[in-house]
Amino acid sequence: MTRKALLLSLLLAAAAVHAQVVEVHGAWVRAAVPGQSGTGAFMSLTSNKATRLVGVSSPVAGVAEVHEMKMDGGVMRMRALPDGLPLPAGQRVDLQPGGYHLMLMDLKSPLAAGSKVPVTLRFKDDSGAASSQTIQLPVSSAAPTAHQH
Repeated sequence: MTRKALLLSLLLAAAAVHAQVVEVHGAWVRAAVPGQSGTGAFMSLTSNKATRLVGVSSPVAGVAEVHEMKMDGGVMRMRALPDGLPLPAGQRVDLQPGGYHLMLMDLKSPLAAGSKVPVTLRFKDDSGAASSQTIQLPVSSAAPTAHQH
């Protein structure tokens, strides 16, 4: 590799690290047994500037979406967020059971507790700049305890 190519690679890597504006904490995905076609993924997200979680993907799922659950006329309803989930600057946004979460649907195989699942989060900041972040989520049958974050 030439010096120029090496320097360019290092600069691009540094820019990618600098561009990562969303911190992810406590991420996990609920285990799924044979025959179960979908599951949820949960985490806390904190962005250092106004950003929106606009999409998600994973090789373990045919479909992955950003969802919310909320009461509507006395009935708990789940729906995809077509415009994404706002992440206000400096504020933690929790994705948890019964609220905002990621849905992994059309699972290609069961997700066993103790394994890990790659998930790519796609973001767009308030200036329209797009970024993505791939994380490895531990699979668990229950939320990890605070000391596992």
